[in-house]
Amino acid sequence: MSGGLKVLALQKDDVTKMLAAGTHLGAGNVTFQMLSYVFKKRNDVCSIDVKKTWEILLLAARVIASIENPADDCVISSRNYGQWAVLKFALLSGVSVFVGCFSSGSVSVRSGATI
Repeated sequence: MSGGLKVLALQKDDVTKMLAAGTHLGAGNVTFQMLSYVFKKRNDVCSIDVKKTWEILLLAARVIASIENPADDCVISSRNYGQWAVLKFALLSGVSVFVGCFSSGSVSVRSGATI
């Protein structure tokens, strides 16, 4: 995924920061779609593969960098623990933001449009 560029390769410092932040810890309840990302499972905690997490972060960064007009996009979080991250990302990137509860269809259905 890094395309062979050294600057995008996973470094020891990056791994240390990810482990300190707890990005490698997951819930014990894992679906079959997530099994390829699980490194180990002990008791009710799964250890997520840090290398695969890094690859997904690179993919997300490339998608975000490819957006020509950030005002056309939005980020959404209805969960309490995701709202601060969404607000901070919107502030830094210039995208629209939806936090808290919102009505179904308020994002995907434009006003005045018929289904």
